[in-house]
This record gives sequence, structure tokens and C-alpha cells, in this order.
Amino acid sequence: MTHDQPQTDDPCAFPGDHLSAAKMPGHWLLARLGKKVLRPGGLDLTRRMLDFLEIGPSDRIVEFAPGLGGTARLALASDPLSYTAIERDAAAAAGVRKWLEVGPTADRERLVKTGLAQKTGLPDGQASVVYGEAMLSMQSDEAKREIVREAFRVLAPGGRYGIHELCIGPDDLPDARMETIRHSITEAIHHRTVPLPVREWVELIESEGFEVFARVGAPMALLEPARLIKDEGIMGALRFGWRVLNDAPARARVLKMRRTFRRYRENMAAVCLVARKTGGTALA
Repeated sequence: MTHDQPQTDDPCAFPGDHLSAAKMPGHWLLARLGKKVLRPGGLDLTRRMLDFLEIGPSDRIVEFAPGLGGTARLALASDPLSYTAIERDAAAAAGVRKWLEVGPTADRERLVKTGLAQKTGLPDGQASVVYGEAMLSMQSDEAKREIVREAFRVLAPGGRYGIHELCIGPDDLPDARMETIRHSITEAIHHRTVPLPVREWVELIESEGFEVFARVGAPMALLEPARLIKDEGIMGALRFGWRVLNDAPARARVLKMRRTFRRYRENMAAVCLVARKTGGTALA
């Protein structure tokens, strides 16, 4: 994330709490309104990513930007050997840390570090699985590459790397149209957003030494009723809708986001890529 956040270890603090609804980054505003699934391809695409990563009891996982910890809960259901989260937002990190302390696998090695995904400070080759969702799209081209390079560094040979990101299409979309869409999304969610065409996501991952072996797409339907119900459940979707209706500044922001997503829905989607680090000896 590019917005500066006050540093706090209060597990009850919420990311972006110091900002008004009019200024808060869109993903944290949606979370404050009760939306738990904030990934562009929804819970289904997250589950597909985890299926391809094939996490098991011998895996050492590193997650970049866990946010509210929803994917961490799914990944930890496989009881991996260790789990490390790298989260820039101190409030989000405190929330995930609190959940891990009382989670069903609290006796295993679990760690949440407040810091940057491109500078984890973790040892070379520590992990067998690294993944991140809905975070590379919010980085500059240089930062994207640094983060992918860091994933490669911390993975052992043969390790798996998964991403779940926003994409723009088709691959031959004119540059001017692409920039218009990026600018509109950035303006709507109040956070710089630089999604890539699928071809460029693949090229980025493979140019840093990975071999992409799985690719799955999904519609970008984050605020559509059917996706809300599917991701949040009927009661969760109703609670979210009620809060939106009863908070005028938040409602204006949510409606603007949805209008933007609908305006460009022919050129926006979500993509999951899973790749393998090639060469050397795999982590036992």
C-alpha cells in the first residue's frame, strides 16, 4: 500500500480508521463496512490458487499482504509446518497476529512481520510456498518486479509462487485505453492501481526465473450482488448492504467504485497465476 498508516499494535484498531470514508482507500472502506473477501476474483479464485499451490503439512508458507487474514485461514487449514505473513499496515498485521494466537494451529510456527513484501528480511530459500493477492496491482512496475524477485529469493528451488490480481484486457488493448482505465480505478478507490494484461503478468513472473504452470481467470465482480452473496453469504451480504445504505459518505464511495467497475467490465478481470521456482534442489 502506498498510503502511510499510523503504526499501532492495537489488535482492535482497524486499517484506515484514522481516515474518513471520503478519503479511505477503497479496500479498507469495504472492509470497515463488513466485506471480508476483498480479492478481485472472489473466494472461488482464491480457493483455485490454493488448490494449485497444494499446501501440505511439510510446507513453509510466506504470505505477502494478508489483509484481514481470510486466505491465511484457508491455507492454515492444511496445517503447514510454518506460516509467515508480511504486512505493511500495522493495524492489519496486529489483527492477523491476534487471530493466529488463538487459531486452531497456534502451537505451530506462526509469525506476522510488519514490513514490505520487497524487503522481508527472511533467509534465502526458507519457503516452499509464497503467495500474495490483490497487492501487486497496487504497486509501481519497479515495485512489482522487486516483490516478485523477493518471492524468488525466499523460495527454495521447486517452491511454488501464487498471485491473484486484477488484470486488464485484451492483451493488445491500446495504451491510451489502458491508462484511462487505470486512472479511473485509482480515482474511484483512492489508491494507485496499475493492473497489467495477463500476458504481461506472465512475462513479469517468468522473467524473474519462475515457470508458470497454472493460469485461471474470473470476472471482476467484487460489488455485484451475486458475488457478494457467494463471497459473504446471505447474511454477510445483507449486513454489508445495510451499512452502505445507512452511511451516506461510504455509500457515495461504494457506488462510485461499482460504477467504475461496471463501466470497464469488458476490459477488467481477475487472474490467478501459479508458478514454480526452477533449478537447484527442492526444499525437503
